[in-house]
Amino acid sequence: MPAEWDRHEATWLVWPHTHFDWPGKTNVVPWAFAEMARKISPGETVRIVVDRKDIETRARRALERAGVDMGKIVFHRWRTESCWARDFGPITVKRGGERAIARFHFNHWARYELGPKDAKIPERAAMELGLPLRPVMRGGEAVVLEGGALEVNGRGTLITTEECLLDQVNQVRNPGFTREIYEDVLREALGATNVLWLGRGIAGDDTHGHVDDLCRFVNPNTVVCVRESDSGDVNYRPLEENRERLQSMRLEDGCALNVVELPMPRPLYFDGDRLPASYANFYITNAAVLVPTFNDPADRAALGILSELFTDRPVVGIHCVDLIWGLGSLHCLTQQLPA
Repeated sequence: MPAEWDRHEATWLVWPHTHFDWPGKTNVVPWAFAEMARKISPGETVRIVVDRKDIETRARRALERAGVDMGKIVFHRWRTESCWARDFGPITVKRGGERAIARFHFNHWARYELGPKDAKIPERAAMELGLPLRPVMRGGEAVVLEGGALEVNGRGTLITTEECLLDQVNQVRNPGFTREIYEDVLREALGATNVLWLGRGIAGDDTHGHVDDLCRFVNPNTVVCVRESDSGDVNYRPLEENRERLQSMRLEDGCALNVVELPMPRPLYFDGDRLPASYANFYITNAAVLVPTFNDPADRAALGILSELFTDRPVVGIHCVDLIWGLGSLHCLTQQLPA
């Protein structure tokens, strides 16, 4: 599985079309998608999945009004239940110059009772692109796993969390799977020769511990990890434990990780619910690094830290106060198609 900063052919988005993801905000969220497309399209194609013809019409209108180069937009009219392309979109792997899609099963985070449409998107993408589809199986059963649970450096090291994959009580993806079984699966499916395990995720995360809100590679030997400065916050202890683990971990070549801290924004709530706002949920495109911002004093600090780490492309803030009500932001909503 290539690193996210490697060259993309395109980015996948799924245009919002239901009340499930953003109840009460369905009128404002499409403008955030248009802004994402506007920032992504200067460097690569944006492949947008639309549920039906009228959704495509609305998407075109929003994109044109936002000033997006429509020559860089490709629409795919495929039925979906949600918009979280990171988790059910096609995960593309490479061997030499050949690409294929590693087909994990998606069951809506072992949490929500929704239909099978999202889970069919990798097959549709493989057919559309003419790429081999490689189902990921274990003991004759499809392995359930989401893209947001995986963070790679493209050299063999993969970071994930125990809360998401190993918990056998809450949101169980693959009953009976052990650490060793997952490591075998990830090695065979994604070429991960070195799997590093963090502990728990952040408060408000309905995925039960996705790593893309916690820790991200910015180059083959450097990660950023979020750290909560308020010792009274519910995130303080889990994030401290994750940071301590990272400082003792080793890369695939035996070298220590270079660990850089990112701040956390102040707690965000909507309708009484804590939201999983995190600056780690950025997305690396060919043209820029898109970073979620939250009208918070820490926005500037997070953008500054990432600007010092990404010297080959600009770091751009995208307002995500509306998006995060859906319990995810930029990285959760995108999936790269490697060149």
